[in-house]
Amino acid sequence: MNITHGGPDTLGVPRWDFSTNANACGPCPMALAAVQQADARHYPEPSYAALRESLAAFHSVDAARIVLAGSASEFIHRFTAWVAREGGQRVWLPVLAYGDCARAAQTWRLEPMHDPARAHLAWVCEPSSPTGEIEPFARRVVASGAQVVLDRAYEPLRLNGACSLDPVALQRIWQLWTPNKAMGLTGVRGAYAIAPERAVVEARALDQLAPSWPLGAHAVAMLDAWVSPAAQDWLARSLETLREWKHEQLGLLNDLGWRVLPSEANYVCGEPPNPLDAMTLRAAGIKLRDTTSFGLPGHWRLGVLPPEAQAALRTALHRTEVCR
Repeated sequence: MNITHGGPDTLGVPRWDFSTNANACGPCPMALAAVQQADARHYPEPSYAALRESLAAFHSVDAARIVLAGSASEFIHRFTAWVAREGGQRVWLPVLAYGDCARAAQTWRLEPMHDPARAHLAWVCEPSSPTGEIEPFARRVVASGAQVVLDRAYEPLRLNGACSLDPVALQRIWQLWTPNKAMGLTGVRGAYAIAPERAVVEARALDQLAPSWPLGAHAVAMLDAWVSPAAQDWLARSLETLREWKHEQLGLLNDLGWRVLPSEANYVCGEPPNPLDAMTLRAAGIKLRDTTSFGLPGHWRLGVLPPEAQAALRTALHRTEVCR
């Protein structure tokens, strides 16, 4: 059983899955209906022209700046390969980061740098994972001269605060979007990036490195639905609910003696007062996300879930403490 990654494992789908950051109010009804009605009998149109146009209109950018990807992980590996092919040799990573960024850099033998000014490639994530905070070095990284990618997977699920980068800075970097989390449909893989304002040639080079049809019919349907006014209205309403649930979940963790780190997103990261027995919790239908692979041992990330899930968590944690 894999307890180091979020979501289903060899025991199946957890009854109370705190281990993923998907929108717990989901799935978005409009996005789910679009996926269910997708025509899987045929290949998507290979240039994805209509999808590129709708994504570009949503972000008010030129369609030539849209780069489609099978998933965030696929884009991370493809982008790293492109940087290496262009002669890049050094990478800057946040202290706490999604493990695929480091794995891709290792695969292409990019040397990690402590100073972003010495890097050819730099990764930033806001809100970050696992903590849900802003990246304190974001502005310095943008000014470094490296190819900078901002992972915005959790931007649609930001519950307070704002991006540390202003609109001018955002036009100078790559922005990676993975709406399946916001739509509550993490099983549908599909992502896209927005190239910097003057990087159309680079965007086409990345397209040429992609396999044929990087997105299937269901991913196209999900991304089309994501930019619709109805889905965005649903998302806005869901954030209000998530804020209430998060307030209650923070109170629960504080009552249980956890040291909870600041977070602006729909998840929190904390250190329990005693080591957790993850296997026992999993047997009780509860799964949390061990953050060791993010570079934060001894802590756990918990997605914000509804009150009934929180009640189950409280009961399970009390039982493990009694049995200790």
